[in-house]
Amino acid sequence: MSYRRLAASAAVFAAGISLIPGMAHAAGANSGDAQGISKPDLAQDGLKDTAKFSSPADRSTRQSAPVPTGKLAAAPMTETAGAANPTLAVGLDAFAVSAHAVYLDSSVTSAATPLDISIAWGDGATTAASASGTQIVNSEHTYAELGTYTVKVTVTDKAANTSVTNEVAVTTAGSDYTPYGPTRLLDTRNGTGAPKTKVAAYTSAHLKIGGNGGIPAGVTAVVLNVTVTGTTSGGHVTAFADGDDRPSTSNVNFVPGQTVPNLVIVPVGPNGYVNLYNGGWESVDLIADVTGYFTQTASSGYTPLAPQRFVDTRSGTGTAKGQLAGYGSFSTQISGLGKVPASGVTAVALNVTVTNPRSDGHLTVFPSGQQAPTASNVNFTTGQTIANSVIVPVGPDGKISIRNGGWNPADVIVDVVGYYSPQSKGSYLPFTPERMLDTRDPESPVYGPLGGRDYIYVPMGEPGSGVTGFVLNATVTNTKDSGFLAVSPDPNTLDEYDNDAASQPTPPTSSTLNWTTGKTVPNLVQASTGGTGIVDFWNQSDGDADLIVDVFGMYQEN
Repeated sequence: MSYRRLAASAAVFAAGISLIPGMAHAAGANSGDAQGISKPDLAQDGLKDTAKFSSPADRSTRQSAPVPTGKLAAAPMTETAGAANPTLAVGLDAFAVSAHAVYLDSSVTSAATPLDISIAWGDGATTAASASGTQIVNSEHTYAELGTYTVKVTVTDKAANTSVTNEVAVTTAGSDYTPYGPTRLLDTRNGTGAPKTKVAAYTSAHLKIGGNGGIPAGVTAVVLNVTVTGTTSGGHVTAFADGDDRPSTSNVNFVPGQTVPNLVIVPVGPNGYVNLYNGGWESVDLIADVTGYFTQTASSGYTPLAPQRFVDTRSGTGTAKGQLAGYGSFSTQISGLGKVPASGVTAVALNVTVTNPRSDGHLTVFPSGQQAPTASNVNFTTGQTIANSVIVPVGPDGKISIRNGGWNPADVIVDVVGYYSPQSKGSYLPFTPERMLDTRDPESPVYGPLGGRDYIYVPMGEPGSGVTGFVLNATVTNTKDSGFLAVSPDPNTLDEYDNDAASQPTPPTSSTLNWTTGKTVPNLVQASTGGTGIVDFWNQSDGDADLIVDVFGMYQEN
């Protein structure tokens, strides 16, 4: 097997959350000789709201002992001791450098004398350092749990019997997940969450998230299932934080007369709102169902998995063999199966596919033990095969339920791609949305359609960086044959590819999104970087297809 190196893509730098150039490649049985094309990196300023915390030196609190008496008073005192080091002070600047880690600059001002420095990080850990006169002392600390901590720095001049302290509150950059709902927050058809009217072309629906219902203020990102309906022209929907510039990325693509959902993980603005922008030529109705939110406090982290099939009604996997009846439902076990732990799982990330439906309808995925909500996760038409990403809370018994909202039976397939639990360490870091590749664009790192049964392998996380997965939106267009896109971690290392020692991965059978000839189809992808940091994108059809990938954030354990 030969390989065609097409481009450089994004990789995560092991020392922090900066993104540096890596390599993206296309591989195929007839892919030709190697050649290279460079690509700009995803810059660190693509990370959303990387925080800085400061406490200036004039906030230092001074503690000095009284001047010695008796025999000690008769002894000559150094100028430093006599003055008790009057300039002694410390200013603090802290920066979030990964999901759990903080970097601290302690700017010491002092006479030229040895100094002892003690840093209490606010979680019970301390660090000792030293200085000599005026200088900046650098320190770094990784917190086991997300949250806000008070860092206290004490600088001591033993010769002068004097010390100063300063404090700064720091908040870790990562966010943990809290399941919620599913609950409908927006429906422009009936006035839920917005005026009862369609969203006009090239305008946005403003949706309140923070402080809405039981969702707290201060959420950093939210998980929404966004559905567009009532379409009379083609277009797309872009979700973004209120107060930010609208990105060039898209979350939901639609054609006239189509009802189509897609899962989005979108940053929330400081005012608690997100925007859903209608990029079509005509007005549309928008529906948004929330299934959870992220906050910078300890809750549930994420563990990505290579896709595992848990349910297939065609074969009887995970449920009874045979199509799910119209308006019927079933429950299936999640906790304790495959690589999902038996306890502690609060929510599960899925790819849910409907196939062979005998009428139009929708699927609703919800925690077991509850009534099916009005929210929908997958909308379909007669005979259509379509997939959508789903993040859903897991019931107390470790199960989820699926309801067929159509009149007639349909087959249902469920692939597990990850889970959330308090024991999971992967915390979410949202990016300003960035287009990673677009095979239609000559300036893209990968240019030219992806051939049938070919794959692109993209190194996205360096081993040791703590990055376990990425949140992406994948879109296929200009499809020449029916098929599906599969996204999975690659077992090979980059060195093995570069040295022609890689073995061809086994093509995945789990679909991320499905299409028919000529269709444009998007879907959210929670992609695991596996043990090698490489993610594969497979065109599982016999014809060419263009691929567009937008990146929205990543999960990091340290």
